[in-house]
Amino acid sequence: MKWVTRARPKTDRIACPWLIRKFIDPRAEILYVAADQVLEVAEREEAVSFDASGARYAHRDGSCTFEVLIEEYNLGGDLALARLARIVHAADVESDLDTDPAGPGLSAIGAGGLDVEEDDHRLLERASFVYDALYAWCRRQVAGPP
Repeated sequence: MKWVTRARPKTDRIACPWLIRKFIDPRAEILYVAADQVLEVAEREEAVSFDASGARYAHRDGSCTFEVLIEEYNLGGDLALARLARIVHAADVESDLDTDPAGPGLSAIGAGGLDVEEDDHRLLERASFVYDALYAWCRRQVAGPP
């Protein structure tokens, strides 16, 4: 299935494709387009729109798109994923930056990623390691001491 969102991904638009490919649709094709073209491209390509104005999945009721996807696809039972969602939320929602100690670091990685990689798909590919590593760390966090 195709999924479409705004170009120049930073936090939510990197975290969501990672989540989609890891837990929802392993063969997902991610399309990055101009913000004003997301809904048009979604309709034309029969793609699922996310993290854009008017998108099927977007910020909702104080939650970032990553959290909305977790809720929509009933993934909240994964405690490590729930822990990661708190980090992504803090990094993505500027007013909540200090709600998780890892939020500012992830926010910095997202902003810096835009400076070091011009190609959005390459940026997603490179940044996926960060989310793999954070998820692994979150699994340790929720498991408690050995």
